[in-house]
Amino acid sequence: MTRPNTRPRVPNFSSGPCTKRPGWTLQALQNAALGRSHRSPAGKAKLVEAIELTRTVLRVPADYRIAIVPASDTGAVEMAMWSMLGPKTVEVAAWEAFGSEWVTDALQELKISPIVHQTAYGVLPDLSAIDTRHNDVIFTWNGTAAGVRVPNGDWIAADREGVTICDATSAAFAMPLDWAKLDVVTFSWQKVMGGEAAHGMLILSPRAVARIENTTPAWPIPKVFRMAKGGKLIEGIFKGDTINTPSLLAVEDYLDTLRWAQSIGGLDALHARADANAKVVHDWVARTPWIGHLAVDPATYSNTGVCLVITDPDVLAKGDSTVAAVAKGIADTLDSEGIAFDIGAYRDAPAGLRIWCGGTVETSDLEALMPWLDWSYAAQKAKLAKAA
Repeated sequence: MTRPNTRPRVPNFSSGPCTKRPGWTLQALQNAALGRSHRSPAGKAKLVEAIELTRTVLRVPADYRIAIVPASDTGAVEMAMWSMLGPKTVEVAAWEAFGSEWVTDALQELKISPIVHQTAYGVLPDLSAIDTRHNDVIFTWNGTAAGVRVPNGDWIAADREGVTICDATSAAFAMPLDWAKLDVVTFSWQKVMGGEAAHGMLILSPRAVARIENTTPAWPIPKVFRMAKGGKLIEGIFKGDTINTPSLLAVEDYLDTLRWAQSIGGLDALHARADANAKVVHDWVARTPWIGHLAVDPATYSNTGVCLVITDPDVLAKGDSTVAAVAKGIADTLDSEGIAFDIGAYRDAPAGLRIWCGGTVETSDLEALMPWLDWSYAAQKAKLAKAA
């Protein structure tokens, strides 16, 4: 196959940390409150601004509380689990690595014996089988390692008695979230908006706050997870008084991405960019015989981390090790060529490719990438033929 001529301008297609917003330079960080305490007026103002801009861009309801928390999205989810679970039966939906982590937490750490709805990579569980009316529910909105997302929140009862805990780290800013159906929403800065790692966001509905204030967990709660004192929510956490010391450099970077989002048209523009980017990959898959989606149902296709598997029967016939070697060969070749970095499948997922399509990626870069995927695959196929 002829070597393509057009290269992606930015070869960063990692699913986290994701690529920086278009036009980003170190100058975006020049106003960071470096060398200042996060409790100083300058530092506190930055944290409060990050919280309020998050509310504005994501259109978070006014009566929902927002906090910056330690340990990225994982820390945010576990804060909610450790602080809120216990009063009701818990159901967990998992269809890839990250949802499985919440199953492990519930089973092995909290020992609450949840009802587990777990399926293989690529297949969304039957959400209608979950009793959202009476039970607490934990789920990921978008399965980053499987390329499978929840299409909508229609399956969640509006008159629910329990709480819903939603890991939305690769969904926030890229796809609509049904806030009325979500009591806890978490995400991390390094995902969809391309910020720097280490910090998570925790968003609580009034129902979630009531649960925290009226629940005494049966297990110890580490200091970094504590959100209540004396039966009352520690309000300062949701007003910029972070539990631990945040990086004000990372805060400035997150603020930069939020301001960029506002400058391009806000949430609608971010959704449109992710949809347009994913369409490039989906359309290419539809016309390319050697590749397919890991996601089984098109209604569940992700528009951020698009996960792909090799479908060429000639390669499949040679067994799993050959499939894995071909997928790795494609990713390694494009990495060495400086065309695409970090596009291999997640380590626990089926062998294949994973291409990030969130809003910080330029559509033109994805359009340039597709011929290179074909070129690299053709080279791998030729190696197989020669070895035979």
